[in-house]
Amino acid sequence: MHFVDWLIVAVPMVIVFYVALQAQRFVRGVSDFLAAGRVAGRYVVAVASGEAGMGLISVVALFEAYYNSGFAYSFWNQLYVPVGMLMTLTGYCIYRYRETRAMTMGQFFEMRYSRGFRIYAACLQSLSGVVNYAIFPAVGARFLIYYCDLPLVTSFFGWHIPTFALVMALFLSAAVLVVSLGGQITIMVTDCILGILSYPLYAIVVIALLVKFSWSGDMEPSLLDRPAGESMLNPFDIDKLRDFNLFYIFVGLFSNVFNRMAWSGTQGYNAAAINAHEQKMGAVLGTWRAGFQGMMILLLAVAGYTYMNNDKFEDGAAAAREELTWKAVRDVAVEPEFDAIRGEVRRYLDTGEMSADLVTWSSEEHFEDKDENEPLRDMVKEALASEDKSAGQTFGAIHDQMRVPIALRHILPIGVTGVFCALCVFLLISTDTTYMHSWGSIIVQDIVLPIRGRAFTAKQQLRLLRLIIAGVAVFAFFFSLFFAQVDYILMFFAITGAIWLGGAGPCIVGGLYWRRGTAQGAFAALTSGSLLAVGGIIAQK
Repeated sequence: MHFVDWLIVAVPMVIVFYVALQAQRFVRGVSDFLAAGRVAGRYVVAVASGEAGMGLISVVALFEAYYNSGFAYSFWNQLYVPVGMLMTLTGYCIYRYRETRAMTMGQFFEMRYSRGFRIYAACLQSLSGVVNYAIFPAVGARFLIYYCDLPLVTSFFGWHIPTFALVMALFLSAAVLVVSLGGQITIMVTDCILGILSYPLYAIVVIALLVKFSWSGDMEPSLLDRPAGESMLNPFDIDKLRDFNLFYIFVGLFSNVFNRMAWSGTQGYNAAAINAHEQKMGAVLGTWRAGFQGMMILLLAVAGYTYMNNDKFEDGAAAAREELTWKAVRDVAVEPEFDAIRGEVRRYLDTGEMSADLVTWSSEEHFEDKDENEPLRDMVKEALASEDKSAGQTFGAIHDQMRVPIALRHILPIGVTGVFCALCVFLLISTDTTYMHSWGSIIVQDIVLPIRGRAFTAKQQLRLLRLIIAGVAVFAFFFSLFFAQVDYILMFFAITGAIWLGGAGPCIVGGLYWRRGTAQGAFAALTSGSLLAVGGIIAQK
């Protein structure tokens, strides 16, 4: 990126960290650290929780989905809006939960069922949540490396350090600092500032894309060039879509209702509002904000797809594909046994000449599920898989995640490139702080304290909260460093989230609305749901 772009990224971050330092003085106790003292109004809740809920990893995950399914998937995805709005306007679960005066979901479980169930539920919840969060740093760091065209290895006083690890360490450290300063207060204040700064930046990016592409001349022809049953535009012609289809949408809708308030990645916001009405109104306003944000992400994905698949941009798209392929190969194929493959790929990209092995790997007979728009990707994926199947899968996952970021870097001009990078950094930090705070507070409040049986002093509890939150960051760093992604991000979310969400819904909804619910029934529901979910994953493998 140009110096101007880096400056655009740096200035807002300095403002945000200054605000975080100033907000620290409002933390006077544990309740301030956990739930911002329960003083937030609807507008703060709407903007801050919206910024926290849509992380950079969510943007990359939606890029993957929209690149594969386009407007057709987006059309059915909009069913979440009226369903969510109906639940919000009726106060479904929100009012009942706030009436309990519980600060965390675990506290509600103890009040409603038993202390043993609170500990058991928190163990499953934190396991599911921490593992779910653990790839956030990997996806965020890789996005910035590819989008900003950073080297894969950085030399530092003679040491050669993976840039991937450095970027993860930098942003995780920044997030831990923000959380440690004041917990939910600093998280909410900084997320709100980031959300407000985002509005004009979104407008700049959208204007740049609309100037670059026309609908009828560029986007529409690209989206129409699809086989029957896999339409990017017609929502009633998607019966052959394999990954993001109607079944995926309707399962998600059912889960939204059945598992209301079950996912605690933004737990601090569930109890931060002044009262239940402000909580509800914040969610209503947040729905409108999320709608505009979702439209922008869809536009970015369609612009990236158009650039990579429209003959008008063939020269730039070819350069982008080669850059992406070579970077992903070097990112994945670092072991000595891949040296020959990397050399053959490099020679092909430089000269256009294929070795005998590459000819074999690119043949229709050898690789059945080919994408006619991505022959280079398919050939390299098969080449890597010939040495190590997981390496081929990881290459495919990283390549598909980074297609739109690489395309956007080629599309956006100087200045706008920095604007979009700043938006992505905002999303990265806001979600990291919120999730680390949520899972760290669940471990302390719902596992450590109930097992200990006696209260800490406020100073001891705040120190423990900060240590556990830092521990979550350390775990995420090493998990991201060594875990090889082989599937869509949204699929990974579904797999890891099922450990908790498989049986959490009946315990929450039933506990709030059905007086006959018992601790034994809650144990049975949570255990059977989790076993079914995990059993399904194992059976699939």
